[in-house]
Amino acid sequence: MPSSSRVSQTLNIGVLAHVDAGKTSLTERLLYDAGVIDRLGSVDAGDTQTDTGEIERQRGITVRTAVASLTAGNTRDTGDTQINLIDTPGHSDFIAEVERALGVLDGAVLVLSAVEGVQAQTRVLMKTLRRLRLPVLLFINKIDRAGARDEGLLADVRRVLAPHLVPLTSVRGLGTRNARVRPRSLEDPGVRAEAAEVLAETDDAMLARVVDGSLPSAEEVETALAARTAEGLVHPVFFGSALSGQGVGALVEGVARLVPPAPGGTEPRGTVFAVERGGGGTGGGGRSGTGGGGAGGSGAAGGGNSARGGRTAYLRLFSGEVTLRQRVTLHRREPGGALTEHTGQITALEVIGAAGTVRGPLTAGNIARIKGLPGVRVGDRLGPVHDAPSDRRHFAAPSLQTLVRAREPGATAASRLHTALLELADQDPLIHARAMPGGATSVLLYGEVQKEIIAATLVQDYGIEADFEPSRPVLVERPSGVGEAVHEIARSDHTGPWATVGLRVEPTERGAGAVFGYETELGALPRAFHNAIEDTVYETLLHGPRGRSVTDCRVVLVRSGFLGPESTAADFRDITPVVLGDALERAGWRIYEPYHAFELELPAETLAPVTAHLAAAEADIGESVDGATGWLLRGELPARRVHGFEQVLPRLTHGEGVWWSRPCADRPLRAGAAPGTGA
Repeated sequence: MPSSSRVSQTLNIGVLAHVDAGKTSLTERLLYDAGVIDRLGSVDAGDTQTDTGEIERQRGITVRTAVASLTAGNTRDTGDTQINLIDTPGHSDFIAEVERALGVLDGAVLVLSAVEGVQAQTRVLMKTLRRLRLPVLLFINKIDRAGARDEGLLADVRRVLAPHLVPLTSVRGLGTRNARVRPRSLEDPGVRAEAAEVLAETDDAMLARVVDGSLPSAEEVETALAARTAEGLVHPVFFGSALSGQGVGALVEGVARLVPPAPGGTEPRGTVFAVERGGGGTGGGGRSGTGGGGAGGSGAAGGGNSARGGRTAYLRLFSGEVTLRQRVTLHRREPGGALTEHTGQITALEVIGAAGTVRGPLTAGNIARIKGLPGVRVGDRLGPVHDAPSDRRHFAAPSLQTLVRAREPGATAASRLHTALLELADQDPLIHARAMPGGATSVLLYGEVQKEIIAATLVQDYGIEADFEPSRPVLVERPSGVGEAVHEIARSDHTGPWATVGLRVEPTERGAGAVFGYETELGALPRAFHNAIEDTVYETLLHGPRGRSVTDCRVVLVRSGFLGPESTAADFRDITPVVLGDALERAGWRIYEPYHAFELELPAETLAPVTAHLAAAEADIGESVDGATGWLLRGELPARRVHGFEQVLPRLTHGEGVWWSRPCADRPLRAGAAPGTGA
């Protein structure tokens, strides 16, 4: 393995795929071929390097994002490239993990199966990656499996994923155990001409050369390919097999050659994308241990009692430098929209590398495990929040809610359960654990598999058995008009009000969230009173006067007052929910429920009964395509109907229906539907 002293750049590469396409097996092969691990693990055997948690091993699926490093030769200069592989879940219930990974990537490898082809989650991932303009290389896996396709699959990819593909390898013996990958060199005039024509569709200079009729040189095509790949406009394609290792070397070379490192800067700026409890460090429990030769993992699904010990945060640094014992300030956007700051001193810092970990400093482009920040949570930002790439949400928020109760009776058991769920929320803030009356804790979910994983984690990591209520949709409210209210807390001697608050509520565009503003002068109240009003507004909107979150509205402070030294911040915290509740009542509201976008492949003879059940489930079928092997249906249906339809689908399609759904935009609650509760 090349010496880490020759490393000239670091690339953070996400490995993404539909479940079972082979991304974890590919990660294992990459580490093995680079000499990082001395034996290949198996997903079926539960001994892969990145799926180290007991639950992941048992189920054979990735639940938490994991990081592992290798070193690859770089043909662009004399130095080598350190590649931090970020293995992400493929199941749609864990799409929040993928969301966090997207914020720390320099590029991505999207894995497709040569047998199954383009699948539902593949479409979602590629659509998001293209919107972010991330460099994406495609790896067509399982070329040695019966039924594998090449040209037909590429045609499907161009039709439904991305039109501009440049295959850099080909296959001989496709679909057999003897399948072999051959490079398609740009020195070959035919390969070069084909690549130039694809590049000409996105590159004006290459278009001019093609129109002129002169064949560009291999160097010109290579330069244009690297530039358009970096912009996310063109996608190099590599065929191979994670099991046999065919084509994997070409993929590594392509990553090092075609994905540029992110530009740096002087101001420290980074993102916390994973948090562990207990262990941390090298060789430790959970997924943080440094495995054979230097692979490092991240996540919180690991073995042992993860509730013990302090927190270890995984920080990807985009610019600047962070050192041991440095005091840093992390910024956090709270669920209600308020921005908070958390300051601490780094007491341990281990930079992840292909040869193990080093104790800093952490420089731009690299990832480190850090300790000393007791309140750290996934999603915290080092540097301005609005400037962090991962500050944008790429996927819809969870659309289901469940109530969790400790099976063991008593207040102590309920408190232990709530504490454990809060710790899990540090690792996955979108589950938004919240205490409810009667000792229950509310948790948000993407799906039933996620619920099962949380239940198993509570047992294995915390020793807590819990009961989960049936999942319900998360309902939200939006103001339907403008409302205003003013209230005062008066003194008993009538010498003046202790606190005066006037608020106006007005609707905003969809997706804006909750926004707080002022029409009063900022100096009219002491800063502590202003903060008390603003924080209470966000907190009140989060839970809403009727138990449902209120969103897409602007709340404006239109009147304020206080009385000398007698007024306190507590006075303003007490009065603000009352004023806001009255303003919301006067504005009026409408309830919205979450919907799922779905895709369904089914045999032709089952179309009639399936569409009848979809209609009964209040689905809107937006598209139906009659294909060679059956029908493809696309549409949307209420989230409250998804689980029930999934249960009857196997019976309706004789076990041959292929279903996929994910949260999408919500819609007004239909008349007669059970209103349920909010987040």
